[in-house]
Amino acid sequence: MSARSSSPPAQAPILMMLLPIVAVAFIMFLVTGVALPVLPLYVHHDLGFGTFVVGLVAGAQFAAALLSRFWSGRYADTRGAKHATVAGLLLATTAGLLYLLSLRVLAMPAWSVAFLLLGRAVLGGAESCVVTGALAWGLALAGPQNAGKVMAWVGLAMYVALAVGAPAGMALFGAAGFGAIAVATVLIPAVGLALVARVRPVAPQASYRPPVTRVVRAVWMPGIGLAFSSIGFGAITTFVVLLFAQRGWGHAWLGLSTFFTAFVLGRSVLGHLPDRVGGARVALVSVVIEAAGQALIWLAPSPAVAFLGAALSGLGYTLVFPGYGVEAIRRAPPESRGLAMGAYTAFLDLALGVANPALGLVASGVGVSAVFLVSAVVVLCSAAVALRLTGWSDRARRAAPPCAIGDLSEEQT
Repeated sequence: MSARSSSPPAQAPILMMLLPIVAVAFIMFLVTGVALPVLPLYVHHDLGFGTFVVGLVAGAQFAAALLSRFWSGRYADTRGAKHATVAGLLLATTAGLLYLLSLRVLAMPAWSVAFLLLGRAVLGGAESCVVTGALAWGLALAGPQNAGKVMAWVGLAMYVALAVGAPAGMALFGAAGFGAIAVATVLIPAVGLALVARVRPVAPQASYRPPVTRVVRAVWMPGIGLAFSSIGFGAITTFVVLLFAQRGWGHAWLGLSTFFTAFVLGRSVLGHLPDRVGGARVALVSVVIEAAGQALIWLAPSPAVAFLGAALSGLGYTLVFPGYGVEAIRRAPPESRGLAMGAYTAFLDLALGVANPALGLVASGVGVSAVFLVSAVVVLCSAAVALRLTGWSDRARRAAPPCAIGDLSEEQT
């Protein structure tokens, strides 16, 4: 193994090295989380648009993140992960300003939703820069042999933020309307900027940069698995609140919080498994559990059963990203890990950017509950990808000499 990919210094525990990066990921997704349960209600009830527009507004962030992933990944590789992270936090503040602008034209709902869509698009670019920067930064500090841990801890911070942000956003919305969400989106990123201001940047490697097409070819199969499995995430975050409202069930935000709480608990206890057991095996079990949870929400006769379905979905989805992510890192060129993480995460954005409007059409045509049946079927498709990757990993390990097993993360497809 080269010196570049050697283990991190023993005197610096991995979690302590990653703490500022994890904190910034938390802050970025707290911005996203406060708006998640609010946007469907605000767009549908306050602005008067249908479920397709609800899905379009929710999906705009993911579509914009998709379009910016490759740029942000290359930027992190060439300019440094810290630069990418700071750029993302500044963009998040800009998104909040656009939210405020949308409130200035409430008398013209079409203009208001247009500015809201633009703000969501800018927030997607912000999230792309922060997540790609944080993952590339973490991998540079901890080494590729700890890729699963880096993705697990960064992801844990993201979903803790979403779990906290959902009730906080509803409280802000209830107390002061959407204006409070807009102000929070402007101010929260400033905390992240203060956190990273004094953190030592990791210098980019001045080595050969493989073309984007080579990196995409390396990570496309894990990315497809991530995309299929993420449809359930999109269904929960966009439509579970509307399902509760449609059926007259109270505490609609609790469906989101149940999902994120189960996700966080599962990630906290099981986050080491992708590195230890194998990413594809972990992903296979995870997507089956997630699909079962989605089906349970579809069949739910009561809020309690829907909460159970949300919990199963969160528990299943918790290890999907690091599970498939370990497989992506094993295939990616080591000198382009920022771009590889951007390309891999782009499949998540593609799934949510396309699926949210599509699921909105399903909800318009056959009802909100049908969204969760469709998502359960699509999530199950991810199991076929995980099975294929399991076979690839087994063959790679059998072909490698014992001393090279630890270096599989450096191998190319």
